[in-house]
Amino acid sequence: MPYCAIIELDIGEGLTVRLNKVKSKNAVSYYIIRSVRRDGKNSSEIVKKLGTEKSIRETYGVDDVDAWAKEQLKIMNEEEAASDHKVLIPLSTDRIVDTDKRLSFNAGYLFLQQIYYKLGLPSICRKIKKESSFEYDLNEILSRLIYGRILYPSSKLSCYEQSQGLVEQPGFELHQVYRALTTLSENSDMIQAELYKNSKKLIKRNTGVLFYDCTNYFFEMERESGLKQYGPSKEHRPNPIVQMGLFMDKSGIPLAFCINPGNQNEQLSLKPLEQQIMRDFELSKFIVCTDAGLSSDANRRFNNYGERSFITTQSIKKLNAELKDWCLDPKGWELEGSRKKYDVSELEDTKENRKKIFYKQRLIEGYDEERDITFDQTIIVTFSLKYKEYQQTIRSRQIERAKKLINKPSSADKRSQNDAKRFIKKTPFTNDGEIANRAMYELDEAAITEEARYDGFYAVCTNLDDSPAEIAKINHDRWEIEESFRIMKSEFEARPVYLQRDDRIEAHFLTCFIALMIYRILEKQLGEKYTCDEIISALRSMDMRLIGDHGYIPCYTRTALTDILHENAGFRTDYELMTPKTMAGIVRRTKGL
Repeated sequence: MPYCAIIELDIGEGLTVRLNKVKSKNAVSYYIIRSVRRDGKNSSEIVKKLGTEKSIRETYGVDDVDAWAKEQLKIMNEEEAASDHKVLIPLSTDRIVDTDKRLSFNAGYLFLQQIYYKLGLPSICRKIKKESSFEYDLNEILSRLIYGRILYPSSKLSCYEQSQGLVEQPGFELHQVYRALTTLSENSDMIQAELYKNSKKLIKRNTGVLFYDCTNYFFEMERESGLKQYGPSKEHRPNPIVQMGLFMDKSGIPLAFCINPGNQNEQLSLKPLEQQIMRDFELSKFIVCTDAGLSSDANRRFNNYGERSFITTQSIKKLNAELKDWCLDPKGWELEGSRKKYDVSELEDTKENRKKIFYKQRLIEGYDEERDITFDQTIIVTFSLKYKEYQQTIRSRQIERAKKLINKPSSADKRSQNDAKRFIKKTPFTNDGEIANRAMYELDEAAITEEARYDGFYAVCTNLDDSPAEIAKINHDRWEIEESFRIMKSEFEARPVYLQRDDRIEAHFLTCFIALMIYRILEKQLGEKYTCDEIISALRSMDMRLIGDHGYIPCYTRTALTDILHENAGFRTDYELMTPKTMAGIVRRTKGL
């Protein structure tokens, strides 16, 4: 027999918040705080940082900052007061839920939305609308494309459908999404420049060192056109590709990007994007750090001028014979903080020696006739027993794969620079031992021995006068830009690309770029304690169950990570019940209203 269940739920904490105004030598900052008791002691915690007096004026366009801050306090206190009570919710076992009525909504996007608004993207969209003629809400479309790229990476159609699963419902049509992509593409350079300026108010940026790298993205099609061209694919797929160049600052935050045809030499992409940064971002003094694939002579000379410098990986194998022999000579190596000269061939493989990085450096004098200035470079070579072991381990695995491929002649013939097949030697022969059309496959011992010569050695070239240890440290941090590409390709599923038109392709990667910036900022705000998978999985799981007109019940597991997300944001979505008014207040708060 059916019966009616009565659920009693608590709402809120009942802790009144108050305003705190802190004056320092350089600024006046506003905070909303509340009293708490931890470990038997009274204390206070920051509920929300409103910002400095200057940033509040610039962001929200207010003249009376004190009055604005008091209004924010009033709103939060009203929300706290309204939320502190218990409610009884009747549920019936014989009533079926309504047809086609969504009952579950994601609230994880609110943590992204807070950063989105602090980056000033709504005002950027308003600025674009003033200079263009369209009726759709560009801000709403752009924000949903970005949230969807992080939470539910998919096609534009799926993103539109998925956005209906957020607490705030979309107010645009699918056809408007595609029109917005054209508008975003036309304003991509301006958006990147504005994002950089606005991000400096939100997080400390270190633009003294800029890392640059390129990657490519493939399309699920065969015909090439426009930006979609056949070129060397990093995924080794037989599809047209586009090339993406990305600048990232030393803080690990994306700075600027460009999209080029897939058949373009990636070395040509650096200079135009760097010129855009100097022009639109008003940056002129920085060190550009790249890998060997981007270290053309022209790019080095370009950054040997003004207040710019370069650090670039140098392939020892591609040096002339004299320099190569110098790099691989085991004698004459130094150690930071020691005056002794070392012979690395005599090093004992001990735990202590594995921690050490030995180096030597050499000045290569040159001249830039075009600018009539000197063009001196320092080549710095390092040696590490740990790196040597790593290279030996990788090669041993490749040799094992090569042995298995020897019995598959059709596969053994296709090889690339870092492929295991480079260790396979093909010798044409006949039954009588004469050269003919048949071939014998065997391990190329000479190639293996030659490559082993380079184990443990690593080289960079620079026009800086800094210590080798400092140069090596800067170059080591390049891993973060490679991690950014991995996030876009895996977590954000930026590939394969299904769009056809070049403008929409550029807009697709603009949304990926903004999504990466927002994620990186959130990651740093959380103290870089959690992996990308952990953070995004937590946001995706934060669903809320709508209970009639009563409000929302959390349907996710509260964890240490969700606690930190709430503490960082200054609001909570994990009360037993969130009334519609409370949820509306949180939404307003994420928008700085």
